[in-house]
Amino acid sequence: MAKMNFGGVEETVITRDEFPLEKAREILKDETIAVIGYGVQGPGQSMNLRDNGFNVIVGQRPGKTYDKAVADGWVPGETLFGIEEACQRGTIIMCLLSDAAVIDVWPRIKEYLTPGKALYFSHGFAITWSDRTGVVPPADVDLILVAPKGSGTSLRTMFLEGRGLNSSYAVEQDYTGRALERTLALGIGIGSGYLFETTFRREATSDLTGERGSLMGAIQGLLLAQYEVLRENGHTPSEAFNETVEELTQSLMPLFAKNGMDWMYANCSTTAQRGALDWMGPFHDAIKPVVEKLYASVKCGNEAQISIDSNSQPDYREKLEEELKALRESEMWQAGATVRRLRPEDN
Repeated sequence: MAKMNFGGVEETVITRDEFPLEKAREILKDETIAVIGYGVQGPGQSMNLRDNGFNVIVGQRPGKTYDKAVADGWVPGETLFGIEEACQRGTIIMCLLSDAAVIDVWPRIKEYLTPGKALYFSHGFAITWSDRTGVVPPADVDLILVAPKGSGTSLRTMFLEGRGLNSSYAVEQDYTGRALERTLALGIGIGSGYLFETTFRREATSDLTGERGSLMGAIQGLLLAQYEVLRENGHTPSEAFNETVEELTQSLMPLFAKNGMDWMYANCSTTAQRGALDWMGPFHDAIKPVVEKLYASVKCGNEAQISIDSNSQPDYREKLEEELKALRESEMWQAGATVRRLRPEDN
């Protein structure tokens, strides 16, 4: 484990150089890894483990995702089973169901958590708010977490490209004395670029804040506000979308992701430099109180409860589709669909 300096603060990180794949395979050579759920994270994590030479099986209920697992090469009765049988066979149970599904399926998983097994999550939600979810593992299992910082699709794509998606890791219970090495081996096995330490609670609160904030909620709100102001002042949809979204995602984000925002500021026009430096303060001051309110709502469990209540409604999927349809059919994202079709690589 290496100590790395992040903005003046030291953190522990684990890289693939110091924890190579061969070491991970050796640690887990006698384990059967049961991946429960084949939705968002399940395909990427399970296929990366399989391609990396681990003994992995999938547990999934019949339906579209079961059929997808078959299409991805999982063989019914050999490497693909129902949830209960996979849990029974697994020495490590990777619970990659959605938060709502975990609550529903938990009694069936818990039955097979015999002493010495490991229970693995990629999100701290169910454990952090166990008083609301009812997910309370027995004390005689290892309770561990590896949370890739991106979608399962990105995890798989980057793995196939020979790259890695960074992940956080946590050990909540170490019953066997091997919980940490199991966790790190799994983190390397699923294709993490590097691993950084967290806790279930920190992962859950930062994840929910990020999703509602800069990763999805806030970014959509910011983009829409700018797009609307441009349109209200006579700019065309194409111009408004290009100045608001396209230039950000296609030109600037790859550059400041690679080199940092200071580099971006130093390598734009003097007009852009002055404006960005002058206006970042007002934007920060306006937005930070909203983020503080958001974080408080996450920390106290309010956001978790909203999610649980919403996802448990029988018409949840229908209402979700209505909201997504409205987003998809909004002028900004209809303009975006046209702009994407005009990209040279898409023609």
